[in-house]
Amino acid sequence: MAVPIDNETWLIQAGDAVMQKRASSGSDSLAPWERLVYCLWVADYGMRNAGDLDAAHAVYVDFQSEARLIAKDMALRLTHDAFSLPPRVFAHEYFNRFDQICHEIRTATAFGGTAQAG
Repeated sequence: MAVPIDNETWLIQAGDAVMQKRASSGSDSLAPWERLVYCLWVADYGMRNAGDLDAAHAVYVDFQSEARLIAKDMALRLTHDAFSLPPRVFAHEYFNRFDQICHEIRTATAFGGTAQAG
């Protein structure tokens, strides 16, 4: 039985796996779920390291629009709603929504994800 992990740890681990795959095989090799994890990782990086989404945009300018589209395609309502917010509002609400977004993405592995829900 897997030991549950917190969402911040999960995102670091899942994001690392996605970034390794992206580095070795290119962005086009990522499944939609993996691209969504990457977009969330980028947002988290900006919020935890700079306190805003400017740093996230510097890492990947389209992270928010790509996450919004993937979440819509995957019917991830909470994630879609969050990434659809104007950037300032999203940044303001990010930490309040973080656990719900992570839970929704973690449980969406049936759509092609490779990480464990933990």
